[in-house]
Amino acid sequence: MDAEMNGENDGTLRDDDPFARLGPVFAGRRALLLEDDPALSDHVAERLTAAGFEAVDRFEAGEAALEAAARAPYDVLILDRLTAGMDGLEMLKRLRAGGGTSADAPALMLTALGGERQKVEGLLGGADDYLAKPVGDEELVARIAAQLRRASGRARPAGAELVNGPFRLSPGARTLKFDAGAGESRQIDLSPLEFAIVAELMAARGQPVTKTMLWDRCWVEWKFLPDNFVNVIDARISALRRRLKEQTPELGEDLHPLIVSARSQSLVFRDLSAAD
Repeated sequence: MDAEMNGENDGTLRDDDPFARLGPVFAGRRALLLEDDPALSDHVAERLTAAGFEAVDRFEAGEAALEAAARAPYDVLILDRLTAGMDGLEMLKRLRAGGGTSADAPALMLTALGGERQKVEGLLGGADDYLAKPVGDEELVARIAAQLRRASGRARPAGAELVNGPFRLSPGARTLKFDAGAGESRQIDLSPLEFAIVAELMAARGQPVTKTMLWDRCWVEWKFLPDNFVNVIDARISALRRRLKEQTPELGEDLHPLIVSARSQSLVFRDLSAAD
């Protein structure tokens, strides 16, 4: 873990920091943490509490975690795969099959078992996301926020349009349209990869998306994370920023770039809901 949750490393969160705006997303939320390393358990619990979680219930053994999750409602489960006795993956399988109170809660595996085969095992075993240790605070918090967002959005029809100010994105038609005013609407010309990036960022609705998350979800033909993946993403984002600016001249200079950086490794598509 690192100190990236702090604004300028001074223990405060800046008002213009998208991570600071996650407080209401986490407010009133309860997390279950299965981790038998006391130092790491303390760190994760402290970071989630600082981010806005109401409570983080910690367990060192899968049996106790399973019992708690079966009778108490949790908003998210954070599970290690290397605990003594019942590990996090077995605990999750039993919870999903048993239909307990938190059986449908989003689950994130946080483990030292980071191989491709092990990740597939975790996802097929019921996990919604899989993170290999060590992981930065920025990555952990953004991924938990994404799981909560997806869980709350399950009621929305699949393929529903996403609207952000003058932009209207249709996942089904794979189109991004821009309302230029005076009744004029035009389609933004994007490559398939650029559309996937914009769709992922717009779906986050102003919340930060880490570059690792973006790689996992948009560069799907890659089966591993190359050492230079950040450079690949940065180059693509730079080109995408220019393309969006060229095709939306009606937007003022103060709204560009439309895709902005958040902390060291995250990106956000500007919230333009007030710019209609």
